[in-house]
Amino acid sequence: MVTADLAGRLTALVGAQPLEWTPRAGGYSTAERYTVVLAGGRRVFVKTADAEHMAAWLRREHEVYASLRGSFVPELIGFDDDGTRPLLVIEDLGHADWAARWTAERVALVRAALDELHGCPPPPNTRPVRETYRDWFVRWHTVAADPEPFLSLGLRSRAWLDERLPAIIEAAGAAPLDGDAVIHLDVRSDNLCTLEDRAVLVDWNWVSLAAPDLDLAGWACSLALEGGPQPWELLPDSPGFAAVIAGIFGATAGLPPPETAPTVREFQARQLAVALDWLDREL
Repeated sequence: MVTADLAGRLTALVGAQPLEWTPRAGGYSTAERYTVVLAGGRRVFVKTADAEHMAAWLRREHEVYASLRGSFVPELIGFDDDGTRPLLVIEDLGHADWAARWTAERVALVRAALDELHGCPPPPNTRPVRETYRDWFVRWHTVAADPEPFLSLGLRSRAWLDERLPAIIEAAGAAPLDGDAVIHLDVRSDNLCTLEDRAVLVDWNWVSLAAPDLDLAGWACSLALEGGPQPWELLPDSPGFAAVIAGIFGATAGLPPPETAPTVREFQARQLAVALDWLDREL
């Protein structure tokens, strides 16, 4: 909700009065997002949240925006943190192409943006992905300990799980995740757009260090759902990545949704269906 306090903080931050706030869709969290028209006609993008974990994500985003440079990242305009509700202001990309229209050319633009990112110096406090999200890579163990949420989705049978689980756990454990590349780790169509000859990524709170292909693996299932290439075409001969990605979704898609992301489980289940087909082809 746009309050007088929020408007006043934005005015102080950008040096111009906000005249028009237009809510913007994006992501699966309940963070507030706006395109704001300022006095003088300039447009900016504003993101804010007061849930504790989302406020922490915004602080991390600011840390990344303040350090990362490249054609793939929006311009940071300002940041204000009152300790409760951080306010992030970046360039507005409302004029860019946000459509999930995955021609070979658009896929190539995203891959070029990721290649540029992967060669960048890491922002402060960027750690290896196994440290930052250590539980992601052992989630088939979570499924083994309590298979009911996974089985409740009806995507695979108990017999399939009993037969395949040992090989899947082994493949996930052998996945080539480690590396020194800066990775976005949340590549999806709602987190990226294109501007003629380049792709631009937003939502930078998951940035970590890992093997570059982990960005492609994380994008692969949503890309396929939106008419792009299948995961096994994007990353051929990758049983480890298939097992890891299927495990990430398999351990969570059948759980109740978090209050701050009420629609995310449905999307996770759809990605899991693709990831399981990928896994079946690879193992």
